Amino acid sequence: MQRKVYLDNKSYQDALEEYLDRLTDIKGRLTIGTEQVSSSQALGRVTAQPILSRNSVPHYHASAMDGIAVRAKTTYQARETSPVVLTLGDNAQEVDTGDILPDGYDAVIMIEEVQFIDNGEVEITAAVSPWQHVRALGEDMVKGQVIVPVNHTLQAVDLGALLAGGVLEAPVRRKPKVAVMPTGTELVPPEELAEPGQITEFNGTVLRNLINQWGGKADLLPITKDDYSQLRDTLKRATENYDIVIINAGSSAGREDYTAKLVAELGEVFTHGVAIKPGKPVILGCVDKTPVIGVPGYPVSAALTTQLFVEPLLCSMLGQALPETREVEASLTRAIHSPLGMEEYVRVRLSEVGNKLVASPLVRGAGVITSLVKADGILVLDRLSEGRVAGEKVNVRLIKDLGQIKRALLISGSHDMSLDLVDNLMRLNNPGYSVSSAHVGSLGGLLELSKGEAHCAGTHLLDPATGEYNIPYVKKYLDGAVLVNLVYREQGLIVQPGNPKDICSLKDLTREDVLFINRQRGSGTRVLLDYQLEKMDIQPNKIRGYKREEYSHLTAAAAVRSGTADVALGIKAAANALDLDFVPVAKERYDLCIPDNLFQGRLVQKLLSIIGTEEFRHQVELLGGYDASQSGSIIWESEREG
Repeated sequence: MQRKVYLDNKSYQDALEEYLDRLTDIKGRLTIGTEQVSSSQALGRVTAQPILSRNSVPHYHASAMDGIAVRAKTTYQARETSPVVLTLGDNAQEVDTGDILPDGYDAVIMIEEVQFIDNGEVEITAAVSPWQHVRALGEDMVKGQVIVPVNHTLQAVDLGALLAGGVLEAPVRRKPKVAVMPTGTELVPPEELAEPGQITEFNGTVLRNLINQWGGKADLLPITKDDYSQLRDTLKRATENYDIVIINAGSSAGREDYTAKLVAELGEVFTHGVAIKPGKPVILGCVDKTPVIGVPGYPVSAALTTQLFVEPLLCSMLGQALPETREVEASLTRAIHSPLGMEEYVRVRLSEVGNKLVASPLVRGAGVITSLVKADGILVLDRLSEGRVAGEKVNVRLIKDLGQIKRALLISGSHDMSLDLVDNLMRLNNPGYSVSSAHVGSLGGLLELSKGEAHCAGTHLLDPATGEYNIPYVKKYLDGAVLVNLVYREQGLIVQPGNPKDICSLKDLTREDVLFINRQRGSGTRVLLDYQLEKMDIQPNKIRGYKREEYSHLTAAAAVRSGTADVALGIKAAANALDLDFVPVAKERYDLCIPDNLFQGRLVQKLLSIIGTEEFRHQVELLGGYDASQSGSIIWESEREG
């Protein structure tokens, strides 16, 4: 099949507006049809017409208080100094809240203001006006009154009002039916074990639930292989039975990317290619009056393009405006470079450090689904921009609740597996609070602390001149800080199961048959390696793979596990996690560096209360390669120096 490059490079706004306009021209109107649902089950549904009350509320004159019903004119002479005496059954009657107001009566006196006398007489000391303490017929709503308007999303209180008004069934807009069509010969269902070359199909679950969240009713269709006739038949059936069809994957220009050709054959392609990143290959089309949207196969691209194009379409069908997103101003921790001409959507993690919000960009790969999980917000880079500089104030669209963000403690710096345990215990012991970590290396963490961009830094930097851990670096980069021990841990050579290449020491890294995977410059592991190599008079350029870098112990270990490297320097816990062998090299101290001005803060104190517990120490040592006996101990305080 002949390849075809993208037809268009429209801006997002132009592409969306043109698509909705074209669909309106074809369909006449975008709003969906109506159905009747039980009012008690209509939460979150959108009204298809104004809903009128079928009776008045209340539907009779009702007492609003416990007390006595009276004729107001009989009370006008009542004073503290000259009470009026009324007779029950004659010119007064006892009533409770909600009782029908007896005929001929027009007011209620609260029971607290009535003095009962013998022989069925009562004494009152204050006058009441007509209809005082009475809920008149129709006080709340009158029969025929509008309870809720058209295109209104029904809330819990609305359902109560409908039932009070005698409306047992509500006319609402039918939920648009959406088919999610995953495609690809390489895909296998989640319940099957993916072999090398196969990919677990999970995008469909993400897209289906996004659509349901936005008010649609999505079905996840079975996987369709990259066979043109099968794809054509599946698409045709879907357009006959659904209001919207989303084709996941096949929108690019590869050998088996058929989506654009399929839509063009069965209907019309309006747009193929939008100036957004990620998600450029998106396809906007229509088959037999049914909107068809082709989204890229990478998970970040798929989720973003579905949000950008399917959510507005669903809103239009339901007669709703697109919900406004809340934005906050934050200081960018690292520079971002972006290609000119593309509107880029960068996911960021937000933290409140001191009195300012900071935004840390997450990994930007279109295939990194964990960036969707970790993101607190999205930074949109205009297509006329080439990026942002570190420290710049930027506007971030919130994904998560701001209160939740403010209750998260950020540990920047070196990666350690015990940080996941810290987060888990924080969440268990302090519901609503959490700990997040940014793996920028020990030195990177200290630099972020110096700029006020994190609450603390995980560090294990060995000073080659003194053989001391962390303290010389903290003195150099921070004016005032406290070092608290988190763990002591074993660093060593992570090798494949059984150590087939018999790698026993750092000297073996220079062998021609050994391929190494390194950690990034500035990480404590890299500093330790370089220190040991210098002691052994080993030149880094003699090590195959020295310049290839990973940013965490687990990703370095994963390279060994996958066979793309024979050995990595890392912690024993990472080797244990991936069932790899481990050759010890050194024991090191991993500390948390905390600035003086944050040490007494609520978040830091909650952190310290966790890492000093026996529960934390026990769980850490179960990982293997850890000594947590000093966890929570203060190692050094800058203010005590001198």
